Amino acid sequence: MPIHYLYLLVAVVTETIGTASMQASEQFTRFWPSVLLIVAYGVSFYFLSLTLRYMQVSIVYAIWSGLGIVLIGIIGWMFFKQSLDFAAILGMALIVAGVVVINMFSNSATH
Repeated sequence: MPIHYLYLLVAVVTETIGTASMQASEQFTRFWPSVLLIVAYGVSFYFLSLTLRYMQVSIVYAIWSGLGIVLIGIIGWMFFKQSLDFAAILGMALIVAGVVVINMFSNSATH
């Protein structure tokens, strides 16, 4: 796996941790989830910036945000008991399909 995809994977995972911590922080009223949120977003943006050395910002952001949406949807469903209806699941599946299309067929995916 090329290093920039590893950087992007770390950015996506830590962004998802940060977003889940945002929910758990209860609007910054709980200390440790609030701290985790800040640290996770910091790590995410750092690794996102490293990815930009190798890939165009539009492609990086599409992958980062798309995968983050899907992961946080799953985490919300599993840990926060939030419901996902058919339209939400279909939309997330289309996001994943878009990320796959970008990575498989776009010449813009790396520079």
